[in-house]
Amino acid sequence: MGWGRVALLEGIREYGSITKAAKSMNMAYRHAWKLVDSMNRQSRKPLVEVAIGGKGGGGAWLTKEGEKSIRLFRQFAGDFDTFLVREQKKLSF
Repeated sequence: MGWGRVALLEGIREYGSITKAAKSMNMAYRHAWKLVDSMNRQSRKPLVEVAIGGKGGGGAWLTKEGEKSIRLFRQFAGDFDTFLVREQKKLSF
């Protein structure tokens, strides 16, 4: 998990679509789909679920695991930033 994947997940949450999330990031749909597929395969439970388009249209949404992944990533990133600031102060003289 990294910032780009988290941004893609947040885009899917916002737009309800992998296509729209990818476009909002200037990312090719195929690349976005590969990232979603990779995240789903590497996770114990899927992070994103999709409905195939048709008369009513398709869509994509985050599962509880997808929401949890975003929350944990942001928490860890914040903890790491705090650690870096603390360590940098030790090096300043």
